[in-house]
Amino acid sequence: MIGFLAFTNRSLMFWYMLGIFGYFIYKIISSKDKVKYVLLATAYITGAEVFLRMTKAFIFYETGKYAVIFFMLLGVFFLGFKKNAFPYIIYLLLLLPAVLISLDAIAFDANFRNTVLFNLSGPLCLSFAAIFCYGRSIQFQDFLKLLDYIIYPLISMVVYISLYTPNVQDVVTGTASNSALSGGYGPNQVATILGLGIFILFSRLLIPYKNMLVHWTMMFLMIVMTYRALLTFSRGGVLVAVFMCLVFIFIIYFSTGLKTKAKVSVKVLAIVGVVLLVWSYTLVQTGGLIANRYANEDALGREKDDVTTGRVDLLAVEIDAFKENPVFGIGVGQGKFQFREEMGITSASHNEISRMLSEHGLFGIFALLVLIFAPIITKMSGRKNIYFYPFLLFWGLTIVHTSMRIAAPAFIYALCLLNLDYAPKKKPALHRK
Repeated sequence: MIGFLAFTNRSLMFWYMLGIFGYFIYKIISSKDKVKYVLLATAYITGAEVFLRMTKAFIFYETGKYAVIFFMLLGVFFLGFKKNAFPYIIYLLLLLPAVLISLDAIAFDANFRNTVLFNLSGPLCLSFAAIFCYGRSIQFQDFLKLLDYIIYPLISMVVYISLYTPNVQDVVTGTASNSALSGGYGPNQVATILGLGIFILFSRLLIPYKNMLVHWTMMFLMIVMTYRALLTFSRGGVLVAVFMCLVFIFIIYFSTGLKTKAKVSVKVLAIVGVVLLVWSYTLVQTGGLIANRYANEDALGREKDDVTTGRVDLLAVEIDAFKENPVFGIGVGQGKFQFREEMGITSASHNEISRMLSEHGLFGIFALLVLIFAPIITKMSGRKNIYFYPFLLFWGLTIVHTSMRIAAPAFIYALCLLNLDYAPKKKPALHRK
């Protein structure tokens, strides 16, 4: 219904966004289980962010990340945070020197938000999400519900983009990423969030919903999401989803008994067959051009020189900037000016790692080391989380091909830090006096 309303009257999406904020603020304030509702709020915003961007519901482009920060800070206000979350305080402090460098280069006006906060909104979102999640435990069933809250707005988005381009063959003219097949929005971001949705639903294939009608409805939606993700012609999000699924299969397969292994094997074989059918259907719909895209060929079948679609050139500029300013970097947000000077183009970085190097210098390296080792140390200390490795992989691979332009990699990274309680709550026994 929400997806249909967005297509028929896009102005309603602003009120939908306000409804999201109002509902979750009320639930967080009024509920005793504030951890649960803070996480549900941020999960829903993470799933809805790209959908709300493409329907022009947000006031600011970065509203989704600001919303995650707001709800996490609301959680910290009511519940505080664990003292062991100090690595992420250090991470925040390591970002400051490059901000000071930028202040010397720009005036403190609207340019500050566009230049500095645009690039820092992702790291800030990750920091506050990680500070809130670090050291917390939640019931496994509540965690699965959290994942569902990411999926719900993605269903609306899939409906919207399906209505937006009813005839695929009319708009497929080449092998480049196609915004017409992505709801009129950035294919890279659409494919990234759909890839996350595909993985979450795939994990629920192996950890089934209790209600069979819900289960098979969600599996059907997984197939639709796969099809729409392929149609974006953006490979990054799809390939990341594939890697995550493979890692999750490995974890499930080697941590369960023989009976479960047999069930997993049957489900994996079935899903391989379904994926082949979806791929074949997509080939027909795109006139074979989707195969050219994944083979790094143009519409005529000629191999393209650069499989990264220009990202290597951007990376080279950022590495050179790091070599010239190895300690403090060139300053937050100054990378796009470097691209303009060196390449004659106006572009933001696609790679968060190289951006951290060029804009933050040595402090950026230390900040990245904090992000890499803090969750691993948490895992080694005994935290239980079956989604730890695929979610950490999602963060690592996503920031390499699309930086931190959406809230998803930051929020999913924070979920790695949660401890999952797999033992169901037992109802207290009643005793007669």
